Order: sequence, then C-alpha cells, then structure tokens
Amino acid sequence: MLAQIVSIISFALSIYSFALIAYILMSWFPGARESQFGEMLGKICEPYLEIFRKFIPPLGMIDFSPIVAILLLQFARQGFMQFAMMF
Repeated sequence: MLAQIVSIISFALSIYSFALIAYILMSWFPGARESQFGEMLGKICEPYLEIFRKFIPPLGMIDFSPIVAILLLQFARQGFMQFAMMF
C-alpha cells in the first residue's frame, strides 16, 4: 500500500516537473503562452514559480527562478522517495 502511494506521488511530481519545463520552453515561442494549453499550464505552474521569483530576481533577460524551482522539486521527490524507503 505504501509503495503504491509513494509511486503515485513520485509520478505526480515528475509530471509536474515536465509541465514546468514545457511552460518554460513556451516562453521562447511568441504567443505560445496565450494559447489554451499555455494558459492552462500557466494556471498550474505560475503559483509555484511566483514563490521563487520573489527571492530570485531576473538577471537582465534571464530568469533563473524556474531552474531553482525544478531543482527543488526534484530534490523533494528524491527525498520523499528515500524517506519512504525507510519504512
């Protein structure tokens, strides 16, 4: 039972990471974020990214906050997996 829950949470965090990457890549294409798919991803990803944008301002045209957000999400996923393996 615990293994299934861990697997589902790990899968959900992986999907969210891919959603973040897709949303970030959409910024390179004009009008992509204004599409229905882009707006849907924005509603899912922006609340999480805003947390990091408060602390990590963009340097010129480069925003490093998504990189930190994805890394933290991956560290949380790995930490959760390691913690779950203890039981």
